[in-house]
Amino acid sequence: MRDYDFRFERNSDGVAVLTLDRPETLNSLTFDIYGQLERLFLDLENDDSVKVVVLTGQGRGFCSGGSVEDIIGPLLESELDDTLAFTRMTGAVVRNMLRLSKPIVAAINGVAAGAGAVLALASDFRVMAAHAKFAFLFTRVGLTGADMGAAWLLPKIVGTGRAMELLMLGDKVTAGEALAMGLANRVVDGDVLPEAMALARRLAAGPGLALAMTKKMVWNEWPMDLEAAIEQEAQAQALLLRAHDHREFYNAWMEKRDPRFLGR
Repeated sequence: MRDYDFRFERNSDGVAVLTLDRPETLNSLTFDIYGQLERLFLDLENDDSVKVVVLTGQGRGFCSGGSVEDIIGPLLESELDDTLAFTRMTGAVVRNMLRLSKPIVAAINGVAAGAGAVLALASDFRVMAAHAKFAFLFTRVGLTGADMGAAWLLPKIVGTGRAMELLMLGDKVTAGEALAMGLANRVVDGDVLPEAMALARRLAAGPGLALAMTKKMVWNEWPMDLEAAIEQEAQAQALLLRAHDHREFYNAWMEKRDPRFLGR
């Protein structure tokens, strides 16, 4: 098994829990962690033991972003080529999360700031603790708010006007505000992980191929016109209508039992 600078635990129910585990720094990210996340989300595509991923943080924070000491300091002394290699790697983490055919549920247990906010943004579901906050802090430290795909993702979730405000001003967003603007799917009083795990188990028990195709289509259709989107959906649905899980639904309906989906 590959060694990580975070915890990654597979459960027998098909749910894997990825816990960022640097609580003394509110789970800040290092060069190594970025690289490990990039590879892991790529490897998970072919890991049949994992149907859903829950992403969370240890302690008081979800993720405070890139470590000032471990990343920002060294980058200021690096050559441009090395800096560009780093920013491309951080973007690859998000790209691999979005391309992963399995749902990702972010259990946001505390502050999600900078790159941490983008990791939550790149998840398919965001379950927030009532005390948790988002903060897209990039401009506050003299960087563009367009980082790791944030300027592509955020307008699609909360709208362009709201995204411009969040990315330019970098103000904190409370859980209640996040829920109201669609940035959070659910807000939980107390421990957020049980709610996120319940959602993940529901997804893991569902028709995996249907979920994977839905995720793929949602992202693929953004640059399409209506005619192209309707045709793509027609082709995708034709395939799913002939797949195992849909036939299993039909058989279960006829036999008056619960379907047993296999994700194919």
